[in-house]
Amino acid sequence: MSEPERPEPRDPAELGFEAIVYEKAPPRATLTLNRPEVLNAFDFRMLREIARACEDASWDDEIRVLVVTGAGKAFCVGADLKSWSRDYLGKPDEYWKWFGAFKDAHDKLREIGKPTLARINGVCVGGGNELQMACDLAVMVEDAYIRHVGPEHGSVPAGGATQWLPIIVGERRAREIILLCEEIPARKAEEWGLVSRAVPAAELDAVVDELVEKLAAKLPQTVRYTKQQLNFWRDLAWHETVNHARDWLALSMVTEEPRAAVERFLEKDE
Repeated sequence: MSEPERPEPRDPAELGFEAIVYEKAPPRATLTLNRPEVLNAFDFRMLREIARACEDASWDDEIRVLVVTGAGKAFCVGADLKSWSRDYLGKPDEYWKWFGAFKDAHDKLREIGKPTLARINGVCVGGGNELQMACDLAVMVEDAYIRHVGPEHGSVPAGGATQWLPIIVGERRAREIILLCEEIPARKAEEWGLVSRAVPAAELDAVVDELVEKLAAKLPQTVRYTKQQLNFWRDLAWHETVNHARDWLALSMVTEEPRAAVERFLEKDE
């Protein structure tokens, strides 16, 4: 189907998504990462679909809140390292394109102009944490954890973590999360301000529903500009660093360190 001549929201069924499930039940839209067989790891298609869904939600005046969640037992574990090994290691130009899709998905989510809520239904690793940090609020099941693994896998977590963690949890805690690569249990994540609330799994949907109802009741134009103001420090850190990170990470794909690290991970994972 051809693109409309003006910003016109679509029925989700018309968008043909494969890697996500996108649903609209005004005032809420829900974007579900839908690659549970790989714990909702990003691939190129998923990133493009996230961006398009966020664009659609931003155009739909009946949608007041976007909820982002994952299918199955994980929220998101970041990049699909099997795909990386096949498509990007040793291919800096291809990685540069992939990171462009990652950046675009983040920008479309962060600039949606409406409240966004991460429903963290399971483990949240690497780029998954960066995705939930791009949302305004986050509710997490108490038996899950957040973790960064870039320094172990040859990928600097500069798709949000290096920029936003110091703002959200403070300088020392950000360094601890990124450099130690240790699991941050949900209750600690709540204590540190990395998520809004940590709740038992049985209460997750009720808490999400409560927050959606409260967010949807606010004035949309006022909320949109409020978000613009709240985004200032995140946007500043992001735009000052992300394009440099894109180029550096692309070039690093031809070096031995990430190749050896990814190969070790895949051998251990088999």
